Parts: sequence; C-alpha cells; structure tokens
Amino acid sequence: MQLKLTTRTVNGILVVNCDGRIVFGEESAELRDSVKKLLTQTNKLVLNLGGVSYIDSGGLGTLVALYTTAHNAGGTIKLSNLTQRVGDLLQVTKLLTIFEVYDTEEEAIQSLRTGAAA
Repeated sequence: MQLKLTTRTVNGILVVNCDGRIVFGEESAELRDSVKKLLTQTNKLVLNLGGVSYIDSGGLGTLVALYTTAHNAGGTIKLSNLTQRVGDLLQVTKLLTIFEVYDTEEEAIQSLRTGAAA
C-alpha cells in the first residue's frame, strides 16, 4: 500500500498522519521531503504512525534522519499511535531510546505544548 500523508494543525502543533508502508524508495523519499519542508514552517511535529502497517530498514533510516534534522535545527519530532508491529520494531532496534513515543496523538501534542510553555 502506497504511503499517504495528511497534515493538520491541532492546538498550534503540526500533526502528520502516515497511512501505509514506510519502505525504501518512493515512500521514504516522500516522507523525508514532506517532513523536511514542514520543518521549515515549524520546529515541533507529531508523526501519527497509527496507520503504518510496515516499516523496513530504509523507513527506519528515514525516521532517524528526520529526527536528526529536526534536532539539529532545534526542533522536535514525536511519534504517536504506534501499531504493535511498529512498536516492536522500534524496541528491537533500540530506537525507542531515541524517539519520544506516545500512546495517543493528544499526549504527544500536550507534551509539545508543555515543553513550549516551560
């Protein structure tokens, strides 16, 4: 299934909904290009991965690259709504120690808002 990205703003925080597969090639390139463009508008993003059915090594590399890009620019990318499969993958690869992951999109948004107020 092709990766479909939709963006919206919730309480001033940009949320990117990802539906489909994040795999090496066109899907990873689309995610990378879209998020990098969004990072020029805001430095706080939530990636809602609730609709992601599969991530391969290329997709993981893209997520890490986006995290690094945001971090180097003084921004933050938080992940929410991980499926069991994606959550297990991030745990096995130890990427859960790098990304801030939230059970719900609302929790991720609230963490960014709280961080902005601090």
